[in-house]
This record gives sequence, structure tokens and C-alpha cells, in this order.
Amino acid sequence: MIEIDHNLVRVLVELVTVTVLTYLLVRALRPVALRYGLLDRPDGRKDHDLPTPSTGGIAMLVGIYVTIVVFGIVTPLSASYLAAAALVVLIGFIDDRYDVRWWLRVIAQCAAVLVMVYGGVRVDHVIRVFAMKPTGLGALSVPFTMFATVGVINAINMTDGVDGLAGGLVLAALCMLEAAALYSGNFGLAERLVIFAGAVFGFLMMNMRLPWQPRARAFMGNAGSALLGFTIAWVAFGLTQNEHHPVTPILAPWLVATPLIDCVSLILHRIVSGHSPFRADRNHMHHLMLEAGFTPSQLVATLVVINLALGLFAGVALFVGVPQPLLVIAFVCLCVGYFWLTRRRHRAVGAFAALRRFLARLRLQSGVSRVSTPAFKED
Repeated sequence: MIEIDHNLVRVLVELVTVTVLTYLLVRALRPVALRYGLLDRPDGRKDHDLPTPSTGGIAMLVGIYVTIVVFGIVTPLSASYLAAAALVVLIGFIDDRYDVRWWLRVIAQCAAVLVMVYGGVRVDHVIRVFAMKPTGLGALSVPFTMFATVGVINAINMTDGVDGLAGGLVLAALCMLEAAALYSGNFGLAERLVIFAGAVFGFLMMNMRLPWQPRARAFMGNAGSALLGFTIAWVAFGLTQNEHHPVTPILAPWLVATPLIDCVSLILHRIVSGHSPFRADRNHMHHLMLEAGFTPSQLVATLVVINLALGLFAGVALFVGVPQPLLVIAFVCLCVGYFWLTRRRHRAVGAFAALRRFLARLRLQSGVSRVSTPAFKED
């Protein structure tokens, strides 16, 4: 007789529950959004053509909340996460509705970080570049945790410009964090990660471009991107700052490499040009790739694969014993290289166009037709 692992069954039931619940909530909130004007309307910076409900963030938060409560995972750690997540979703929802000032968003996000810190999740130590032992932050722990969390939130927000992109990148990062949590023996965090991933997947079913869905039927809004950015930060800190199940902090940035590299480069470009770091423009990585000829579906598939490849590269490098300072230097080099590439828009667009041609040649050489390769089907 086959022995059933009841813990595995429980986790699978949690996954199905949060996925279906989030999907149904996104669908149920569509008429509410249409009636009360909770819509993301097209403008000069946006690529969609029709007003689209932006209630995905609320649906994901409710799906996560209900699943955690129903399955009895309400620990002090989970409670602090839910309280902080509700705060970032609230300010994001207000921003979606009324377009609040950037500094108000940052203040609310910092307040959420304080809730997270009170719940026991913070950055206490980071890896030194020229020494193997971690460096304790001491009094700088809370300010650094705020800086890092707000940075990740805004990095995810900056990627939310193409159907399925932000959600796809976050889902890829959550899967890699799940692998790291299981490898380190942090099974409590691994269970929560399954719930987070299920919520994102449920939302993506209404946000991805699919053969039966030519455009997104719902957006996550600033509420959703803030929720996902905060969740990535909360999980990464909980994973890398755990004394009982240690994972090196250097792994975290590699798991969200493409959003972070794009965010750092954009902020530096804006500062060098004398503009506000929070000024909106069309210089994001996905804008450059669209200009280079990528379709939205091709773009999403390419960046998700690149992000997975970078995360797996870092994981394998750590597993085989590559010195951690070398990975720090490598990540900095990636940031510097992308900053240099995007200093000239035509140079960046040309590089992405060359990448698109290279991927097209690979597809042709592999003998795979367009019909059997949905990721590179013309939208």
C-alpha cells in the first residue's frame, strides 16, 4: 500500500484553494471595478488600449488571508505579515484611485516595515565583500530593512508595464525561494511560500496573454505590485536571517535580478539627468524590449527565463563553493554593465533587437514551429 504524506496533501490543498479563490475573486471584482471606476486607464506611458480593472492586488491579499486563516497558519509571524501587507495594499489602492504623492507611499511602506520588524523579520546581518563572515548591522538594522524593502517594492512596481510580466517574475522568484527554503529545512516558510505562489498564479490566469485571452482582463495595480514586492522582501529576509535554517543573504538579489538591475539603472539615470528618481518615463527594460521588436508574450517569456537563469546560476555557484564576495562583485558588474548599455537608448534597443534575432534563430534551428511555441507566438 502506498503511504500518503499528509503534510504534502495539506500543502497541495492549500495551493489549490488559494489559486482558485484568488482567480474567482479577480473575476468577481471585475464588475465592482467597472461600476466604481477602479480602472487603469490608458495614457501616454501605458501600452494597453482599454480601461482595465486594477483590483488584482486586493484579490491576492484576500486570497492569502483567507487561506492562512482557514488552514490555521495564523502565527504571530503570519499575523505581522498580514497586517503589514494590508497596509501596503491600502496605500497602493489609494494611489491607484487618487494618484498620491510618492513620499506618502514611501512613508506608508516604511510603516509597514516597522510592523514587519515588530513581528520578528528584519535584516540583522549582510555579507561582507572582502570577508566570508557576515557583518552585523546593529542600530542600522531597521533603516537598512526599510531601504531594502522599499527598494524591492519599487523594483517590482517598475516591471508592472506588460501583461503578466511583474506576476511572472515574482512567481519565478517565489519558486526559487521555495527551493531554497526546502533545501535549508525551513518548512514553515516553505508552506507560506506555496500560498503566496498560488495567489500569484491565480491572478496571472486573468493577467497573462493566453490563446483564449488576447489581453489582460485584470491588472494588479500599485496595490498588487506593492504587495508582491513586500512579500518578496519579507520572504527573503525571513529566509536569509534565520539562524536555525541559514541561507546566505547574497542569494536574495539574484532571485529578483532583472527587476533590481532595471530599477537601480533607472534611478541612477534619472539622478544623473537631474530628475526625480520617482519620475515616470518609458525607459524601463520592457519599454526598450518592445521598441526592439519583442511582442509582449515574447518579452515576458524572455525576462522570466533570464531571471530564472540568473537565480539558478547563483544557487549553483554557492552550492559548488564559489566565494560569496565574487557573487557580490558579479552582481555589481551586471548593474554597471546594464547602466552603461542603457546610457544610449539606441544602443540598448539595438542590443535587445540582437537578442530577439538570436532567440528567433534558436527557435528555427530547433525545428519548433510558431504554433507549438506559444511564448513566441505573435500577439
